[in-house]
Amino acid sequence: MLRVAMLSGWHVHARGYANELRSLENVKITAVWDEEPARGQLWAEELGADFVADLETLLKRDDVDAVAVCTPTNMHRDVMVAAANAGKHIFTEKVMALTVKECQDIADAVKRAGVKFCISFPHRTRPDLLFAKKVVDEKIIGDITLLRIRNAHNGAIANWLPDYFYDPVLCGGGAMIDLGAHGMYLSRWLMGTPKRITSMFNSFTGKPVEDNAISVIEFENKGIAVTETGFVSTNSPFYMELNGTEGHLFIGGPDNTIKLFSTKLNGGVPGWIKPIQLPAPLPSPIKQWVNGILNNTPIEFGLEEGIQLTELMEGAYKSYKEGRTVEFPIK
Repeated sequence: MLRVAMLSGWHVHARGYANELRSLENVKITAVWDEEPARGQLWAEELGADFVADLETLLKRDDVDAVAVCTPTNMHRDVMVAAANAGKHIFTEKVMALTVKECQDIADAVKRAGVKFCISFPHRTRPDLLFAKKVVDEKIIGDITLLRIRNAHNGAIANWLPDYFYDPVLCGGGAMIDLGAHGMYLSRWLMGTPKRITSMFNSFTGKPVEDNAISVIEFENKGIAVTETGFVSTNSPFYMELNGTEGHLFIGGPDNTIKLFSTKLNGGVPGWIKPIQLPAPLPSPIKQWVNGILNNTPIEFGLEEGIQLTELMEGAYKSYKEGRTVEFPIK
């Protein structure tokens, strides 16, 4: 039995993680801590868990083996270092932390303690995107020249995001560091090592952080990725486009379909193919984390992947704030 403490109900995904953990037979949520005690107390009562007002006290409890971190992003470094130092396994909402330096502090603490770590990269478990990875790795459409990913919603104009999601201190940014994280980690996964990045952000609604954003990344393999995101797009479906020297792959869009063109397939006869069999989905990030702790099975999204995402984010925001292209590694 894995005994888990929920660390904060701040993030909009916190309740979803708690619900998934409660659905697993080998997991019990034993405690809750929250930087806002009133919220934490109510949530603990809902979960049938103990509320502990002091984080240090919670981390000393023998009935807490692991923690799920859903605090404001600017607290991630301190909370996760403390958890690792206390010997607790860690699951975290993305992003890992606001800077690569903070991520490295977390990684050092996790490695010293020998605990398991998982960051939530749910798009990397999807069959359609696992198919995209196969297409890239097997060069089914040749060398990739351009990747475009759009992932946006209408949270800022429909007002269903909490107000604190627009706090630049708590969040470190707006749409790009939140929803845009999916496009960023997918770009790194599919395209490899980044060389430089250029960003253009704005606030369509006038909120203190960007709600409309685009970053363009050049990679060491000379491929380019365009990542688009925002909180001001109604009914904007996820969309990914991979362009290669031998074909194209399109995923998502209004029809939520997959279409592939490759000069290497169909006996060389031109035409679009709709794959009829996709890879099986991977377990969710929560399940990978739990299974990794209890059964020592692989966790696909760990420290290295978390650091890589924050490196892209740090570069994206530096580019926007300074109005220039930023080279990697960031100096």
